[in-house]
Amino acid sequence: MAEKDLTEKALEDLEDVFADIVNVLLFDGRAIIDERDLEEASPYSNYTAGGKIRSQERDVVKYWKNSELRMATIGFENQTVCDKDMPLRIMNYDGASYRKQFSPENDNPRYPVISLVLYYGYKHRWDGPRTLRECLDIPHELDKYVCDYAMNVFEIAYLSDEQLSKLKSDFKVVADYFVQMRKTGNYTPPTDEIIHVQEVLSLMSALTNDNRFVDSYDEVKKEKKVNMCVVLDKVEEKGIEKGIEKGIEVGKITARYEDGMSIEQIAEKTNVSVQVVKNVLKEAGMI
Repeated sequence: MAEKDLTEKALEDLEDVFADIVNVLLFDGRAIIDERDLEEASPYSNYTAGGKIRSQERDVVKYWKNSELRMATIGFENQTVCDKDMPLRIMNYDGASYRKQFSPENDNPRYPVISLVLYYGYKHRWDGPRTLRECLDIPHELDKYVCDYAMNVFEIAYLSDEQLSKLKSDFKVVADYFVQMRKTGNYTPPTDEIIHVQEVLSLMSALTNDNRFVDSYDEVKKEKKVNMCVVLDKVEEKGIEKGIEKGIEVGKITARYEDGMSIEQIAEKTNVSVQVVKNVLKEAGMI
């Protein structure tokens, strides 16, 4: 996910959802992490490139605490496509987190940093590198001296039915969608109630590149009980509305062109780009 937006990460950032994901993916559904033991961590860190200090941002990251001591830093990175440099990115994020732990003033025990890559692709398995060494072209003479660094990739669309059944939070709704799409290419919505409605719709829009999910929120939130059946009804209505809007837009553009208006004038009047006007006219065979 190239564009990092707060709304896209809001669901996973919720303590109950974060704990649920970690407990199922890392601990086979055992309630090892309690949401009350999670603490916000800054997703930002710095690195130097081209002689300049630059900022990098993780998708979601939290501290796991036991009383007053930090037990671990756990972070999520969302991916919808394979990234051949992902191990390098994860190593950089983890390294920045470890760097924060050591200083002359810090006498606290050091703790592990764990990163989970949540891969949502369902048409193809993750076929990119999973370790640092897989990213490198290593001369034979140096092979035994190059340390490795592995990352944790979890293919959400390939979760088993047993793993899905162990999810207790709204993340199950998201995961179930991608599992079904991977298996059959079709989606039958479950009737489970969604608690964090806006956050689920925002993440679904980001992962599917379909803004109708988030656009439907104002209508969906009026319902007493929201599940994916309700959501899909509203999403379908939005699709019909968009189709009508597009038809009206096309009609206005072609009519104005026939009346002798220039492409630039039509773009200004219809509040669209010049390129959109050209595309509509080309499809209509008018230019």
